[in-house]
Amino acid sequence: MLDFLLSSDAIFALLTLTFLEIILGIDNIVFISIAANKLPENQRSKATNIGLILAMVQRIVLLFFVSFLVGLSQPFFNFESSWLQIAVSWQSIILFAGGLFLIYKSTSEIREKVETPDHDENEIKSKKITSLSQAIVQIVIIDFIFSIDSILTAVGMTNGLHENHFYNLILMIIAVVISIGIMIGFANPIRKFIDAHPSMQVLGLAFLILIGFMLITEAAHLSHTNIFGKTVGAIPKGYLYFAIAFSLMVEFINYRITKKK
Repeated sequence: MLDFLLSSDAIFALLTLTFLEIILGIDNIVFISIAANKLPENQRSKATNIGLILAMVQRIVLLFFVSFLVGLSQPFFNFESSWLQIAVSWQSIILFAGGLFLIYKSTSEIREKVETPDHDENEIKSKKITSLSQAIVQIVIIDFIFSIDSILTAVGMTNGLHENHFYNLILMIIAVVISIGIMIGFANPIRKFIDAHPSMQVLGLAFLILIGFMLITEAAHLSHTNIFGKTVGAIPKGYLYFAIAFSLMVEFINYRITKKK
């Protein structure tokens, strides 16, 4: 397993996934801060840290569940016609549904951030919190909502890296633990940076659209989809890494130019 974790593919996947987990976690940090700020000042840090640790445990449990479903690769339904052949498995269903969800969620989030950026924050502020336990419950619920796209992103980034799904699961868990650890230690600096550069979060959501499309094509590939005699192939993850790295490089150059001005 160590050989796999130290391979270039696993390292690139880990770095990219950790970055995306942190970007996706920014909204989570904002909403957790809003919930915690309703408590007395001496309880705020405690509520935030306990909430994030429980969030990490929650994500790891969900990762085990989703990884189990993705591992069910045996087809249970075959369809053949003059122009379409497909062998459907639970693995392909999860990947296909996950890809559609990521594309829908990312597009909706981008639209919301552009047109009604304070909608979700106002909704959280309107909820009454009077005790530490209420705040923690609220934080766990918030994180569960935000965990879905995070987990699907992790599956999309690691699926197919190794034939043993357990190795891919370990890589996902490492990325989640690192990202949650960074959020616990550097929540405020990260939030301030993203507030000053909102394009980074929009860029992260755009990456999710790419990952969603990749999940859909991977679902078609794993179900041996054949359309009009053409087999659907899997998109090499190297293309995704290059697109993300190139976009980040352009964003960094724009940031440096803006800073100099």
